[in-house]
Amino acid sequence: MIELAGVSASYRKVPAIRDIDIRVGEGEAVGLLGANGAGKSTTLRAISGLVKLTAGRITFEGNDLAALSPYRIAELGIAHVPEGRQVFPEMTAQENLEMGSFAPRAKAQRAQSLELVYAVFPRLAERRSQLAGTMSGGEQQMLALARTYVQHPKVVLLDEVSMGLAPKIVDEIFDYLRRLAERGPALLLVEQYATRALELADYVYVLQKGRISFAGEPSELDNRAIMASYLGAAP
Repeated sequence: MIELAGVSASYRKVPAIRDIDIRVGEGEAVGLLGANGAGKSTTLRAISGLVKLTAGRITFEGNDLAALSPYRIAELGIAHVPEGRQVFPEMTAQENLEMGSFAPRAKAQRAQSLELVYAVFPRLAERRSQLAGTMSGGEQQMLALARTYVQHPKVVLLDEVSMGLAPKIVDEIFDYLRRLAERGPALLLVEQYATRALELADYVYVLQKGRISFAGEPSELDNRAIMASYLGAAP
């Protein structure tokens, strides 16, 4: 579905990721782990067209993503939930969700999608008329995820969805992610809680200093390797 082959990207000529090979198959949940600064967010941004490649190729269903603008990549069915929620603060929760279903194929199913989202997240139903900027951090993250679902994506890129949230809210978020995964979209998940990501993932990659240091099934990645990836030491 999505394949990164030999991908490198830089910020102001400073390399961020180097020679990355990653594959996300249809319906798969894939974890991308590593310490802060390892290049995880850059990888997601490269897929969604927010960072230009310096080498390599990213393809999705036969499309060369490097040749497309971010909005065209989104139209193909790739949804990106960036770190920091980034809801529209001056819009209500309902208006944020309606913005998520702006594309024609999503707009046609808007009413059905909203009904499902409010069933999964009853709190959003209670807050539908509230300005997103006045909602709690956990509610905003729920809204960001729900807005992604109403796009009817084929692939969802998730960047640190649990950051700064209370454990109870994290439980609710990951319950939603499990439901999302069961409904078909492939997931590429960057997550600070490695154990959470491993519970959800079918396959996992570990980044160290911008390079892939491990690729395999979660059962193959032991605690020592996880610790090494976050401390920057060799596993």
